[in-house]
Amino acid sequence: MESFSVLQFLKDKTILVTVFVEKILRIQPNLKKLYLLIRARDDKSAKQRMFREVIEKDLFRVLRDTWGDSLDSFILEKVAAVPGDISYEDLGIKDSNLKEEMCRQIDLVVNVAAITKFDERYDALLDTNTMGAFHVLSFAKNCTKMQMLVHLSSAYACGEKSGLIPENSFTMGEMLKWPRQLDIMAEKKLVEQKLNQLQTTGAAEDEVTSIMKDLGMERTIDSPLIAYGKGKIDCLPVNSQTIFDLIPADMVVNSMIMAMVANANNPSSQMIYHVGSSLRNPIQFFQIHEFVFHYFTKNPYIDKYGNPVIVGKFKVLDSPAKFHKYMAVRSVLPLKVLKLVNLVLCRRFDDICNEFNRRLKLVMVLVNLYKPYMFFQGIFDDTNSEKLRRAMRESGVELDSFNFDPKSIDWEDYFLNVHIPGLLRYVVK
Repeated sequence: MESFSVLQFLKDKTILVTVFVEKILRIQPNLKKLYLLIRARDDKSAKQRMFREVIEKDLFRVLRDTWGDSLDSFILEKVAAVPGDISYEDLGIKDSNLKEEMCRQIDLVVNVAAITKFDERYDALLDTNTMGAFHVLSFAKNCTKMQMLVHLSSAYACGEKSGLIPENSFTMGEMLKWPRQLDIMAEKKLVEQKLNQLQTTGAAEDEVTSIMKDLGMERTIDSPLIAYGKGKIDCLPVNSQTIFDLIPADMVVNSMIMAMVANANNPSSQMIYHVGSSLRNPIQFFQIHEFVFHYFTKNPYIDKYGNPVIVGKFKVLDSPAKFHKYMAVRSVLPLKVLKLVNLVLCRRFDDICNEFNRRLKLVMVLVNLYKPYMFFQGIFDDTNSEKLRRAMRESGVELDSFNFDPKSIDWEDYFLNVHIPGLLRYVVK
């Protein structure tokens, strides 16, 4: 793969796309063209978003040092910002000449476009994460030089399986939670009927959004870590021994590049790689708890009034039932009493009631969203990934440049010096 053209997607996984684009531009000078599909109105908007959300990030400082004032012209020569959206056929590309050019030139498609918010509208999730993947596959089949399609997914697409989870594919329509088949077209029809019904009844947009989110929760925020640092939550239902499968973004990108190289000359290959840590370098909740407590004790979050937020250790409740009992006594009952007092005193404590109610809702939403992870009992087998790492070592690839071995991660150092500072600097608003 000395010289190639690639189609890459930018949607919600902006950080991962940024790491991938920077790495490709830095290590592969023979890249012909990188077409970056961006959800935008037109060429100008797509180019502006590309520079704002990707090229201007701190990660590009090495390329800036290398290219200096010529970096922008280098970027414009190598990267084409393409306005489009994978939710639509032909990826929503309106320029027919550009679409034909892409189909002639592209020999590699990398799809990381997905909505990763747990509380998103079901119609948006279905359009992007399901139909979007179908549209990407259809577009790739029309590319005459196509060698490979690389699709990235969360490992937790496995559902609530337990034990050792192999690197296997799923059959079309296979359900991971219910013993029945999933009919995608029936799901789309369900969404359309619900939207039409809401439109007919004149439902407000916020009501439509709420109902679509509820539908998504039936069929399938703030991160608890950050919510804890802000003092918004102090308890969680979780098994302290639960293993969380975590992997840094740069290791994901390194594994993608190595998988591309390893499979470039084998177009019939359909390899699945688990790029994770749960098998070879597991980290349990109680360890994360210690790291997070240590970090926010030493570096307290500063609230909007300029005051440091003092945190204590999580109260860990080892079952959902214990959590709901705890919340009933600790929060639900006091809130009811406060609301009653507020009514008696002519709503004098409206602000306090609203804030209390908002925090209670936040905790309950977080618990409902993250409960499957807090009690997850699966371990992700990574035999294929280990074979790829072994092949990489035997071929003499520079390990430091393309490392994706989870054994090399020092979790304490990673959380205290990389992960939490990175979230606070680049993610928290």
